[in-house]
Amino acid sequence: MYNRNELLLERGMKMSEQCGSCASSGNCNLDPAECGEAKQDKSLLGAFNNIRNVIVVMSGKGGVGKSSVTGLIATSLARQGKTVGVLDADITGPSQPKAFGVSKDTGMLASEYGIIPPTTRLGIKLMSINFFLPNEDDPVIWRGPLLAGAVNQFWGEVDWRDLDYMIVDLPPGTGDVPLTVMQSLPVNGIVIVSSPQDLAFMVVKKTIKMTQKMNIPILGIVENMSHAICPHCNEIIEIFGQNQGETVAREAGIDYLGSLPWDIKLNQLVDAGKIEEYSSDEMENIISKIIVKLP
Repeated sequence: MYNRNELLLERGMKMSEQCGSCASSGNCNLDPAECGEAKQDKSLLGAFNNIRNVIVVMSGKGGVGKSSVTGLIATSLARQGKTVGVLDADITGPSQPKAFGVSKDTGMLASEYGIIPPTTRLGIKLMSINFFLPNEDDPVIWRGPLLAGAVNQFWGEVDWRDLDYMIVDLPPGTGDVPLTVMQSLPVNGIVIVSSPQDLAFMVVKKTIKMTQKMNIPILGIVENMSHAICPHCNEIIEIFGQNQGETVAREAGIDYLGSLPWDIKLNQLVDAGKIEEYSSDEMENIISKIIVKLP
């Protein structure tokens, strides 16, 4: 084993230098994995990976709690004794290391079978671009081909080994990275996250139509931040408007997995890097519906 800290960042920069014209124009017709340094022999990379279920979590727009839902799904599955990995595919806005309290200071190692992902307190394997940045708040200013290349590296050049579930946290929208994941990874199902606002559901319908056109199974919709509960009187307050998740799911012909409340405890745990300490009956009900839909 040897230290390969900042491997992906360096390789991405080299690809950018070697393919300067196409990277700057965004008109590259080559697979980023075939550019420059990436032409090295990869025969052993990922050779022992056996990932049985790939669940993608996506949303139409940002700010609906997609990354939090990703972390909660992974945590709930890990508590059930499943082997779980989280692939943070939100390259320009990674948040999983912060939520799980895993920093680059843990040290990145690799073998001939790929980069060895750090693990969380519950043993969840985690891979994110933030592990390769000098500072966690440094921006990743890459065009689409480089972003797609990084996601493919996270999938094929990481030593995941045996996983019951891989949870992929996508960036919002229907751009390059979601398209790369859906075309390149063996996705078993997609969980779509939204919030009660009309604007959020207007955009999420675009996401639903995208996945349906690509014939990717949609496991269902999770309506996040559907309500808040007053800590003093237990009154349910619909802070973002009336719940619409069930109606939108029915109109789109997909399942409604359930709703999650806005909970200040979850926000505090995520900020403290302790998302694995959070649990709720609502999340467990959602997980039970997801599991029965998968092989």
